Amino acid sequence: MNTSMIDRFEQGGTKLRESLRGLVDSDLKAFPVPGTWSVQQLVIHLQDAELVAVDRMKRVIAEEKPLLVGFDENKFTEKLEYNRQNVVDAATVVELARKNLAIVLRTLPETAWSRFGIHTERGKMTLAEILEVYTNHLERHLKFLYEKRTALGKPL
Repeated sequence: MNTSMIDRFEQGGTKLRESLRGLVDSDLKAFPVPGTWSVQQLVIHLQDAELVAVDRMKRVIAEEKPLLVGFDENKFTEKLEYNRQNVVDAATVVELARKNLAIVLRTLPETAWSRFGIHTERGKMTLAEILEVYTNHLERHLKFLYEKRTALGKPL
Protein backbone atom coordinates (compact mmCIF):
# COMPACT_ATOMS: atom_id res chain seq x y z
CA MET A 1 0.00 0.00 0.00
CA ASN A 2 1.17 3.45 -0.84
CA THR A 3 1.98 5.18 2.45
CA SER A 4 0.65 8.48 1.10
CA MET A 5 -2.92 7.11 1.34
CA ILE A 6 -2.34 6.14 4.97
CA ASP A 7 -0.86 9.60 5.60
CA ARG A 8 -3.91 11.28 4.00
CA PHE A 9 -6.20 9.06 6.08
CA GLU A 10 -4.41 9.95 9.31
CA GLN A 11 -4.15 13.68 8.55
CA GLY A 12 -7.87 13.90 7.78
CA GLY A 13 -8.74 13.71 11.47
CA THR A 14 -6.49 16.65 12.33
CA LYS A 15 -7.88 18.65 9.41
CA LEU A 16 -11.42 18.01 10.63
CA ARG A 17 -10.61 19.19 14.16
CA GLU A 18 -8.83 22.28 12.82
CA SER A 19 -11.76 23.08 10.50
CA LEU A 20 -13.89 23.93 13.54
CA ARG A 21 -11.56 26.65 14.82
CA GLY A 22 -13.38 29.93 15.46
CA LEU A 23 -16.91 28.60 14.97
CA VAL A 24 -19.53 29.26 17.65
CA ASP A 25 -22.69 27.28 18.39
CA SER A 26 -24.86 29.42 16.09
CA ASP A 27 -22.39 28.82 13.23
CA LEU A 28 -22.41 25.08 13.85
CA LYS A 29 -26.20 24.87 13.75
CA ALA A 30 -26.77 27.27 10.84
CA PHE A 31 -27.73 26.17 7.33
CA PRO A 32 -25.68 28.63 5.26
CA VAL A 33 -26.09 26.55 2.11
CA PRO A 34 -29.77 25.68 1.45
CA GLY A 35 -30.74 22.03 1.29
CA THR A 36 -27.68 20.66 3.08
CA TRP A 37 -26.64 19.61 6.55
CA SER A 38 -25.38 22.09 9.12
CA VAL A 39 -21.71 21.98 10.14
CA GLN A 40 -22.90 20.28 13.34
CA GLN A 41 -24.70 17.53 11.44
CA LEU A 42 -21.83 17.10 9.01
CA VAL A 43 -19.23 16.62 11.77
CA ILE A 44 -21.38 14.16 13.72
CA HIS A 45 -22.02 12.28 10.46
CA LEU A 46 -18.25 12.06 9.94
CA GLN A 47 -17.85 10.67 13.46
CA ASP A 48 -20.46 7.98 12.81
CA ALA A 49 -19.01 7.12 9.41
CA GLU A 50 -15.54 6.94 10.92
CA LEU A 51 -16.59 4.52 13.62
CA VAL A 52 -18.11 2.31 10.91
CA ALA A 53 -14.98 2.63 8.73
CA VAL A 54 -12.57 1.72 11.51
CA ASP A 55 -14.70 -1.26 12.50
CA ARG A 56 -14.82 -2.46 8.87
CA MET A 57 -11.08 -2.16 8.37
CA LYS A 58 -10.24 -3.89 11.64
CA ARG A 59 -12.59 -6.75 10.86
CA VAL A 60 -11.17 -7.16 7.34
CA ILE A 61 -7.67 -7.27 8.84
CA ALA A 62 -8.57 -9.70 11.64
CA GLU A 63 -11.39 -11.88 10.26
CA GLU A 64 -11.99 -13.96 7.16
CA LYS A 65 -14.44 -12.33 4.72
CA PRO A 66 -16.52 -10.49 7.35
CA LEU A 67 -19.97 -9.11 6.58
CA LEU A 68 -19.86 -5.31 6.27
CA VAL A 69 -23.33 -3.96 6.98
CA GLY A 70 -24.44 -0.74 5.29
CA PHE A 71 -26.19 2.06 7.16
CA ASP A 72 -28.58 4.87 6.26
CA GLU A 73 -26.81 8.16 6.99
CA ASN A 74 -30.03 10.16 6.78
CA LYS A 75 -31.74 7.97 9.40
CA PHE A 76 -28.67 8.39 11.63
CA THR A 77 -28.92 12.17 11.26
CA GLU A 78 -32.66 12.09 11.96
CA LYS A 79 -32.70 9.65 14.90
CA LEU A 80 -29.38 10.06 16.75
CA GLU A 81 -29.66 13.56 18.23
CA TYR A 82 -26.99 15.07 15.97
CA ASN A 83 -27.84 18.58 17.22
CA ARG A 84 -27.13 17.63 20.84
CA GLN A 85 -23.77 15.95 20.37
CA ASN A 86 -20.50 17.82 20.88
CA VAL A 87 -18.70 18.54 17.60
CA VAL A 88 -15.29 19.05 19.21
CA ASP A 89 -15.59 15.66 20.88
CA ALA A 90 -16.77 14.13 17.60
CA ALA A 91 -13.81 15.59 15.69
CA THR A 92 -11.49 14.30 18.43
CA VAL A 93 -12.98 10.80 18.08
CA VAL A 94 -12.24 10.91 14.34
CA GLU A 95 -8.72 12.23 14.88
CA LEU A 96 -7.80 9.63 17.52
CA ALA A 97 -9.44 6.73 15.69
CA ARG A 98 -7.47 7.55 12.54
CA LYS A 99 -4.24 8.09 14.43
CA ASN A 100 -4.49 4.72 16.18
CA LEU A 101 -5.59 2.78 13.11
CA ALA A 102 -2.80 4.35 11.01
CA ILE A 103 -0.30 2.69 13.37
CA VAL A 104 -1.81 -0.69 12.48
CA LEU A 105 -2.09 0.07 8.77
CA ARG A 106 1.58 0.99 8.51
CA THR A 107 2.62 -2.41 9.90
CA LEU A 108 0.61 -4.56 7.51
CA PRO A 109 2.27 -6.76 4.91
CA GLU A 110 1.41 -6.02 1.28
CA THR A 111 -0.80 -9.14 1.17
CA ALA A 112 -3.14 -7.66 3.79
CA TRP A 113 -4.36 -4.97 1.38
CA SER A 114 -6.15 -7.54 -0.78
CA ARG A 115 -8.03 -9.01 2.20
CA PHE A 116 -11.74 -8.30 1.86
CA GLY A 117 -15.16 -8.24 3.43
CA ILE A 118 -18.59 -8.52 1.83
CA HIS A 119 -20.56 -5.29 1.97
CA THR A 120 -24.35 -5.71 2.06
CA GLU A 121 -24.80 -3.11 -0.70
CA ARG A 122 -21.46 -2.89 -2.55
CA GLY A 123 -20.35 -6.53 -2.51
CA LYS A 124 -16.68 -7.44 -2.15
CA MET A 125 -14.51 -4.64 -0.73
CA THR A 126 -10.78 -4.97 -0.13
CA LEU A 127 -8.97 -3.29 2.72
CA ALA A 128 -7.29 -0.98 0.19
CA GLU A 129 -10.68 0.01 -1.25
CA ILE A 130 -12.19 0.69 2.18
CA LEU A 131 -9.24 2.88 3.14
CA GLU A 132 -9.55 4.85 -0.09
CA VAL A 133 -13.34 5.24 0.20
CA TYR A 134 -13.17 6.65 3.72
CA THR A 135 -10.13 8.81 3.09
CA ASN A 136 -11.97 10.39 0.16
CA HIS A 137 -15.24 10.56 2.12
CA LEU A 138 -13.80 12.79 4.83
CA GLU A 139 -11.92 14.95 2.32
CA ARG A 140 -15.10 15.47 0.27
CA HIS A 141 -17.04 16.47 3.38
CA LEU A 142 -14.27 18.85 4.44
CA LYS A 143 -14.78 20.71 1.16
CA PHE A 144 -18.46 21.07 2.06
CA LEU A 145 -17.51 22.28 5.54
CA TYR A 146 -15.14 24.90 4.08
CA GLU A 147 -17.93 26.07 1.75
CA LYS A 148 -20.25 26.45 4.74
CA ARG A 149 -17.58 28.46 6.61
CA THR A 150 -17.19 30.76 3.61
CA ALA A 151 -20.97 31.22 3.37
CA LEU A 152 -20.97 32.12 7.08
CA GLY A 153 -18.27 34.71 6.45
CA LYS A 154 -15.68 32.66 8.36
CA PRO A 155 -13.36 31.09 5.78
CA LEU A 156 -10.21 29.30 6.93
